[in-house]
Amino acid sequence: MDGFINVNKAAGMTSFDVIKKLKKVFPKTKLGHLGTLDPMALGVLPVAIGYATRVIEYVSEKNKVYLATMTLGGVSDTQDAWGNIEYKADIDFNADNLPAILEKYTGNIHQIPPMYSAVHHNGDRLYELARQGITVDRQSREIKIEYIKLLTTDIDGENRPGIKLEVGCSKGTYIRTLCHDIGAELGTGAYLSALTRIRAGIFTIENSYSLEEINQHTASLSDLIKAVDFPLMHLGQIAIDSEDLDKVFNGNRITIDAKYPLEIVRVYDPQGRLVSIAQCSAGENCTILQPLKVFK
Repeated sequence: MDGFINVNKAAGMTSFDVIKKLKKVFPKTKLGHLGTLDPMALGVLPVAIGYATRVIEYVSEKNKVYLATMTLGGVSDTQDAWGNIEYKADIDFNADNLPAILEKYTGNIHQIPPMYSAVHHNGDRLYELARQGITVDRQSREIKIEYIKLLTTDIDGENRPGIKLEVGCSKGTYIRTLCHDIGAELGTGAYLSALTRIRAGIFTIENSYSLEEINQHTASLSDLIKAVDFPLMHLGQIAIDSEDLDKVFNGNRITIDAKYPLEIVRVYDPQGRLVSIAQCSAGENCTILQPLKVFK
């Protein structure tokens, strides 16, 4: 069984925990998740099954969308509610300042990865160093915040403002760092108190399944699994003739008597089955197709 299953991850689990649970559903099958969700986060976690794991690098993870709740009046060492939080006794929060600050954090911005993250530093994960009380300098990274939508502003049981946001962003964005930075800009401090990923590329929460639902459909798993090429539709496609199949399966380049864009494409056999991911390059009045991945 090969393809992608869109898991709606529950809170309290790591992304690897999800894979371990699915190993019982798909025994002796290679699995791999796309992207990572922190244990406290819920929502969309696409998982590749079988030879779909070989196309993960070609899957577009653009258009990630999160629902986030940001609590004001405290600063967390992990930038979320699961760390050590220093609270402020008085919160001077002017809601009128929020729209302009959200606008400031929209577009191409630079973000410093938090110490409690899986980023490597000299062979160690940052979170491993953080747990030892070690803080190191981190290089900022450019990310893109497509939009930040202010949904609601409430007061929690501790009389602290809770701001719910919808954030569309690029791969590599730390929503908890975004909340931390916005809190610093507001002068109140802030930490991430809830997070749900509702979109990761083509995968949406409306079409996701909890682990419980997956376990209840073990007799009809094919109904839950998307085809291997489902998240590859952003790539161009080429259909080849039967006589070229053996060459492609052996990883040999073939010549197509037509001009195609010089890009990575999906390659299909005459029956419409995905047989390769290939790179197009220019030949003389033709296109040369070099297989990168082959699926026999």
